[in-house]
Amino acid sequence: VVHPGHNNYSGTLVNALVHHFGNLPMNQQEVPRPGLVHRIDKDTSGLLVVAKNELAMTHLAKQFFDHSIERKYRALVWGDLENDEGTVNEFIGRSIKDRRVMQVYTDGEQGKNAITHYKVIERFHYVTLIECQLETGRTHQIRIHLKHLGHPLFNDVAYGGSRIVKGTSFTKYKQFIDNCFKLLPGQALHAYSLGFVHPISHKKIYFESELPDPYKEILEKWSRYTSRD
Repeated sequence: VVHPGHNNYSGTLVNALVHHFGNLPMNQQEVPRPGLVHRIDKDTSGLLVVAKNELAMTHLAKQFFDHSIERKYRALVWGDLENDEGTVNEFIGRSIKDRRVMQVYTDGEQGKNAITHYKVIERFHYVTLIECQLETGRTHQIRIHLKHLGHPLFNDVAYGGSRIVKGTSFTKYKQFIDNCFKLLPGQALHAYSLGFVHPISHKKIYFESELPDPYKEILEKWSRYTSRD
């Protein structure tokens, strides 16, 4: 968990940052979160940038506000996407029925505008590995946008991806899926690339984070499984 919240008051990233660095700059949001200029969901792996001083906070926050930060994710989704690439441009807001999750508001009268670009990296017939690039940074944006397309993230409990969405009813297939689920702590989503302008040098810098070993193992499992079809 990135920052303290309901049922998660300790053991978060922010708790660790404050312990390690002491004083950190506060963001300008309603709830102060030391050092944070953005977040990633619990159980989403990968890169997160933290501001250690006021200058860094100001520069990074503006870049996020201007949508100039380059963020790319690797997502394993259920099903075989129709197009090799595309864009989801749908408003996102809190669900009326369950405030813990988000939903798409197609009429645009509620929620906030959210834009996700995606392209296919590899197809496994039952699931597809895609790259997602965020133009905006809404809560659960990739997860709810892909669910809206009918392709929820693999093993995403909150958005319907922790059950068999596509495939057969054979016992061996069900066992294969269960074995894959057990490898992941949550949804198959990894923040693998982050690019921004450095607050001091003003040079564009990029960082990349390899897929975690469990994620790689699942892709290898799918590759072997579908090669037998």
